[in-house]
Amino acid sequence: MRKVATVFGGAGFLGRQIVQRLVREDWTVRVAMRDPVRAHGMHTMGRVGQVAALAADVTRDSGVARAVEGAGVVVNCVGILHGNFEAVQAEGPARIGRLAAAAGVERLVHISAIGADATSESRYARSKAAGEEGLRAAFANATILRPSIVFGTEDAFFNRFGQMAMVSPIMPVICGETRFQPVHVGDVADAVMAALARPEAAGRTYELGGPRAWTFRELLAFILKETQRKRRLVNIPLGVARLQARLAELLPNPPLTRDQLILLQQDNVVSPGALTLRDLGITPAAVEGLVPAYLARFRPGGNRRERPGV
Repeated sequence: MRKVATVFGGAGFLGRQIVQRLVREDWTVRVAMRDPVRAHGMHTMGRVGQVAALAADVTRDSGVARAVEGAGVVVNCVGILHGNFEAVQAEGPARIGRLAAAAGVERLVHISAIGADATSESRYARSKAAGEEGLRAAFANATILRPSIVFGTEDAFFNRFGQMAMVSPIMPVICGETRFQPVHVGDVADAVMAALARPEAAGRTYELGGPRAWTFRELLAFILKETQRKRRLVNIPLGVARLQARLAELLPNPPLTRDQLILLQQDNVVSPGALTLRDLGITPAAVEGLVPAYLARFRPGGNRRERPGV
């Protein structure tokens, strides 16, 4: 196999973890993304010339074709929470699959999401399902990984609510009984590497979750406990949340959208009978073992526990 790997979205939260692992296994890695400036500094992950950034917009054939030419494996990590879902998450994976097949790529791993559903009311979920379908049609042996919420030191979930706990007098709870199964970013990256290495993973779909399912309310209570913040958990009615989301959508990077509210009403956990991390030889890490270390900076006094008189 050609030891050249292309990682679309390789400078993102998950992508960087995948690139690091590929470098350790002596792959030459192309970090393909719309804005390669975001990959600044990633070349230091490996030896000179081992990691290179290049411009490749998944909505355009030309950049994708250039990125996959001569590659042995391709990983697609590109995903968005708002914006043009159809172009990025539905058409993008199909484009990558079609052009990767034409270039003779041997293995392809695509990061989708638990909840991908062609019948969902959510545009996000429908686009994820369409992306999987289009990819399969173009590259039948692609491996699809569907993670739940991905957590890690730089995540956008625990850090976001940890910061909120510092400044807000309350913690708003929307759809508090919806269940999530947070999975560590390192486990997802390890799953990518296992999928690339294991012949039996070709053409299969895996759902990736941690060892425990949590309700949204339980996760918020855990964050408050670990940040040592006493905040009241306040239920927000869906009608109020929809109004807030409608207003938030006027912002360039909205913290909440109406489409996300639809997703919040559905459990985000591994399906019964699904292939999982364990089928890839990975024992999932627990939230309780890793998250407290990086939530510590949101405690009173910073990254140390307050002591009397200090």
